[in-house]
Amino acid sequence: MDLDHSNYGFSASKEEDRLPEDLANPLPRAVLRFNSYSLLDGEWRFAIDEADAGLHEGWHLGYDYKHTAQWPGSIEEHMIESKEHPHSTGWNDKIVAWYEREFTLPELDESLEQSRTMLQLTFGACGYETRVWLNGRLLRTIEGEDVHYGEYTSFSYELRQENLHLVNRLTVRIADTMDAETPRGKQESHVYKRGGIWYQTYTGAVRSVWLEVVERNRLRSRVGVVSIVEDQLVRFNFTTRVHDPGCYTLRLKVFERDMADDSTPLATSDFPLRLEAGQKSQRVVLELPGAKLWSTSSPHLYRIVAQLIDSEQYTAQIETYFGLRKIEARGRYVYLNNQPIYLDGILYQPGTATYEEMRRHMYAMKELGCNLVRVHIAGVDPRIYNLADELGLLLWVEVPSPHSSTPRSRQNHQAELLRMVALIETHPSVVIWSLYNEDWGAQDIATNPETRSYIVDMYHYMQIAHPQFLVVDNDGWHHISHTGRLKSDLLTAHLYTPDLDRWRELLDRLVAGEMEGTAAFPLVVGDPFFFRRQVPLIVSEWGGFGFPDYGGPKDANERTERIRDFKRELRARPIAGDVYTQATNIEEERNGLIDAQTGELSVPPGLLASHSEEQEGQPQPIEKQIS
Repeated sequence: MDLDHSNYGFSASKEEDRLPEDLANPLPRAVLRFNSYSLLDGEWRFAIDEADAGLHEGWHLGYDYKHTAQWPGSIEEHMIESKEHPHSTGWNDKIVAWYEREFTLPELDESLEQSRTMLQLTFGACGYETRVWLNGRLLRTIEGEDVHYGEYTSFSYELRQENLHLVNRLTVRIADTMDAETPRGKQESHVYKRGGIWYQTYTGAVRSVWLEVVERNRLRSRVGVVSIVEDQLVRFNFTTRVHDPGCYTLRLKVFERDMADDSTPLATSDFPLRLEAGQKSQRVVLELPGAKLWSTSSPHLYRIVAQLIDSEQYTAQIETYFGLRKIEARGRYVYLNNQPIYLDGILYQPGTATYEEMRRHMYAMKELGCNLVRVHIAGVDPRIYNLADELGLLLWVEVPSPHSSTPRSRQNHQAELLRMVALIETHPSVVIWSLYNEDWGAQDIATNPETRSYIVDMYHYMQIAHPQFLVVDNDGWHHISHTGRLKSDLLTAHLYTPDLDRWRELLDRLVAGEMEGTAAFPLVVGDPFFFRRQVPLIVSEWGGFGFPDYGGPKDANERTERIRDFKRELRARPIAGDVYTQATNIEEERNGLIDAQTGELSVPPGLLASHSEEQEGQPQPIEKQIS
């Protein structure tokens, strides 16, 4: 493959010098595959299909595009740049955009056995509804989809040799709407209009697209990791993709992070498999005697090399980093590796931030003293999870919510959750998942048994299929109780008040187990739930102390002191953690502590740290007695 192509790689920057670990992984995915690839980022031909006539008129067979657009980039940006839409900032109902470009068939390395390899086309993220044609032929994803739905995760196509030419034409149709039944997060919809906490739509060609050489019989770029720290065991979930049925060997080798491949592995094992054609998940277990645990104070990572070897010893290989850790909600507190830990968290809404800006934000949040970042109902570049693994930052991730509660919105929500968790279950940093937030997409949770039943089913699914995570059913309020059992690993509350005395009152009522009158809505719905300190309490949103134009303190010093006072009250009570709102300003929400562009702090470093970095295993603070 021609690696001198103008679209190969990413431009160098000072940040890349600061973060050398990212140089080994320039593509937006967690798993490394050492093969030839070429980015198709750059200038594409572009058109808005206002009448949605392109499918009927066969634009994929040939169309005279009037404009160009940069990929990656949002449809909104491209609409503004287009001369036909000089004043456009969004759409009223539905938008359909077409992108097209040519690419030259890459020259394959002569050392590759071409009968054993193929080209794969991968979109880092695109959507919400995406169709792709190669030389006028509709492609189907590896999962067999003619249309890919979802805009937060990657998807791939295998390109058949007989359909490839010396010069190839790639056509992409992207459609999105204001539909409230699709997972949107905080993007505007027919239900929630832009303004306040509802942001502009941002969709389309939002992440890189690339061609790469892959083996016909291989491991896909997704690895699940579940560690049993007491027994020094690691369970790995792999996904095989096989075109040629037969007997294979899955060989695993574990190294220290920086050990060379020719050094002696810390552990290795072979697993014989008989595989039919298609895709299959397989769980295997490896012992790691004497393994070091991953923690916020010591984020120790190992490297797993996984090889799929056929009967003729031809090998397909992937690798990734992983850590051994255990997260548990036990009684009133959260435990990391069987040691109590207080979660010093911050709410993070990256919005349209670039990958470089998000990296600066992550370092800044660590500098603030946070050990937890709540990535608020948004999909982010997967390399951000890698960075959190490196830094020892715990992550709380959330499914971007639909905005209405219907059978279809629940189907879309489930599909988005399954797509996300399949690609994020590698990382030791990811410890908490939220299914919903503040009833968004589940507005009838208090009155509709079907809504509650769906959430309970997904909670149970996550417990069984992904036990390495804590799961929150509906963050902030309206948690579900069934026969007195809370269907959430954490009891979370969003508490906002600028008044310190009122803050003390709300916290006292919360830790006393008052389920009503504390947050904006009752904390529990369904059957009665008796708190009795049997689950950890998390104040998962508080603060929001913007400056005067946002109704906050007059200056930075006053803001800092108010945060310290409110934080002190949290730590004086049997509360397991808190999440300050928020990291950066975003659109009308002007309450950030970090400059969105530069990553500089507007408050002193360490402000959100409740005590020293060596939190695990430290005794909890003296608790205030509640009368």
